[in-house]
Amino acid sequence: MTLRLGLLGAMCGFVCGCGNLPEPYAPPAQRPFFEAPPEAARILNMADADAESHFVQDISAELEGNAWRWTGKRPTIHLHLQATHKLVYSIEFAIAESTFQQTGPVTLSLLVNDHLLDRVRYTSPGPRRFEKPVPAEWLEADRDATLAAEVDKTWKPPQPGGMPLGFILVALGLEQK
Repeated sequence: MTLRLGLLGAMCGFVCGCGNLPEPYAPPAQRPFFEAPPEAARILNMADADAESHFVQDISAELEGNAWRWTGKRPTIHLHLQATHKLVYSIEFAIAESTFQQTGPVTLSLLVNDHLLDRVRYTSPGPRRFEKPVPAEWLEADRDATLAAEVDKTWKPPQPGGMPLGFILVALGLEQK
């Protein structure tokens, strides 16, 4: 009896297991890979992995607090632009209490391709953000733009050979608005 049941079970499994497979079919049509349009501009955060490749001068190689860097007198970066319309110069920075005690109020000259965009006086330490539209005729599409923020006074270290400090730089760049 068990032999019959085993044989019957094997036959049922064989019959049920022999089914028709679905017909082969072509894979679905492939869509082109979506590529976002290139950025017209960019805000360079000091913590970005490629930040140092954009530095021209006066920005410390040492990242502090995983977010900011000390500057010298005229921190300068370069950014490649795809477009030139509706761009806004943007800088996020701080004037340190410790340096402000020696320098007092400071004036920042904000420059785009060596054109003076604005000059702003700061009479107290603390975090700051500055934004201002950049005239399109100062920029060229498909070229690098040079952005700078020159401070009129730097903190002088008491020991010889130390780097004079300007301000704390968090981000600098151009954004499209």
